[in-house]
Amino acid sequence: MQTVSPVATRRYGLENHGIHNVDVVHWNLATPQLYEEAIRRREGRIASFGQLVVRTGQYTGRSPKDKYVVREPSSEANIWWGSVNQPMEPERAQALRARMLSYLEGKELYVQDCFVGADPEFRMPVRLISEYAWHSLFGRNMFIRATKEQLAEHVPEFTVIYVPNFSAIPKQDRTRSEVFIILDFANKQLLIGGTQYAGEMKKSVFTVLNYLLPLRGVLSMHSSANIGPKGDVAVFFGLSGTGKTTLSAESSRTLIGDDEHGWSDRGVFNYEGGCYAKTINLSREAEPDIYAASHRFGTVLENVGFDSATGEVDLDDDSLTENTRSAYPIDYIRNASPDGMGGHPQNVIMLTADASGVLPPIARLSREQAIYHFLSGYTSKLAGTERGVTEPSATFSTCFGAPFVPLPPATYGKLLGEKLTRHKTDAWIINTGWSGGPYGVGQRMRIVHTRAMVHAILNGTLRDVPFETEPNFGLAIPTACPDVPQEVLNPRDTWADKEAYDREARKLAGEFKENFREFEDSVSPEVRAAGPHTR
Repeated sequence: MQTVSPVATRRYGLENHGIHNVDVVHWNLATPQLYEEAIRRREGRIASFGQLVVRTGQYTGRSPKDKYVVREPSSEANIWWGSVNQPMEPERAQALRARMLSYLEGKELYVQDCFVGADPEFRMPVRLISEYAWHSLFGRNMFIRATKEQLAEHVPEFTVIYVPNFSAIPKQDRTRSEVFIILDFANKQLLIGGTQYAGEMKKSVFTVLNYLLPLRGVLSMHSSANIGPKGDVAVFFGLSGTGKTTLSAESSRTLIGDDEHGWSDRGVFNYEGGCYAKTINLSREAEPDIYAASHRFGTVLENVGFDSATGEVDLDDDSLTENTRSAYPIDYIRNASPDGMGGHPQNVIMLTADASGVLPPIARLSREQAIYHFLSGYTSKLAGTERGVTEPSATFSTCFGAPFVPLPPATYGKLLGEKLTRHKTDAWIINTGWSGGPYGVGQRMRIVHTRAMVHAILNGTLRDVPFETEPNFGLAIPTACPDVPQEVLNPRDTWADKEAYDREARKLAGEFKENFREFEDSVSPEVRAAGPHTR
């Protein structure tokens, strides 16, 4: 077996993962070397600003229905079993893994040894073993890079084996399709195959942390986070496409991270070392920092429009998918935190993209309402983020990230309530979705107005503004907000047909209540009563 590596000592070889007889192993290649490998292997093209442009084939989003958790004694009692965490018996997982390892014999592999968890107290060494050089670069961008000294001593606590050209056999493996994402907590491995979409790797590792860290008292959050000039921390919950990356990349504030965080007794910390931003219709004017980061050497651009004759990219091109992505190291954002850590948040903001157009663009939440809406996780799946989603569709995704929630949701809700109370944190909900009517009738909320609302929350302006209670959901809406037209603040005022608004609001309130039935036995009466008021 030939090895290519700048590091002379590797304490933990591939044989520890059951991998033998491979042709060449590239250990911890740096970004320029991975570029060379990706071009040599025709995995991508170099764009005019030095970005690596790649295609992910038929799958341009995650496949949540193809995720499985091995049912084994060490984790079985803790897992929230069901459609989100589908069980796979150990024998089936072992048989698929054995075929996967046999497939790797004689292949060329790329290894990246990294970390997840910026806080040293909760940091976990991870290893990515991949079939593609560009996937290795993606992992190098998204996870926390190890120093040369750390690489020499690196022993992974969890390992991702990512082999997109190896597929499951549904009839034999009893999987839904050829795609599989298998979490094995006993063997501390993640197996991914049948898809080239790199987001599977990122979110699978996130799921592992969502299992491990809450058991240690850390609230694991699908969120972005930043810090103001006075040290005030803000956390933004939300699913992909709701604005976590956009709203946290604020030039006047320091970015902790754009997607995955933990909230411990020490404060908030980033899980990652990079950002994975949606780029469709990305503009220099609206999002200058993300735009600049997406035009640099080292950045991986997934499925963006690309002119092979000129090397120019077209960020408005959605011919392959609306879920075009840019993956870059977090230090490409000029005001990113060097250590990925902050104190306890003063504000928690829950982002939703309401396709029905009835939720207010901004509302203040009580502690009980915050837990209710956190567990509800109402939003709309946006086009392209998952297989088969071609236009916004309403969904309830508990903790604003149900596909990544391995423990019972009440575990996370309880942690959120405890931390909001202990640290006197204010909670808010912001609708970045539709106004003036549902999707297809109304308009998407203007980003300039959403930014103004966020600024008003963070600078304390709204503390001195009167609030009115919205009748359907019991939400407290500010009667004024700087730089936001007053008629925008109350959603009913934006609809030409008021009766249509009332019908849609009652319908959504009913959907909230129906969805929350599964949580009623695991929360307090006060939280149960914090939902919609309509019958």
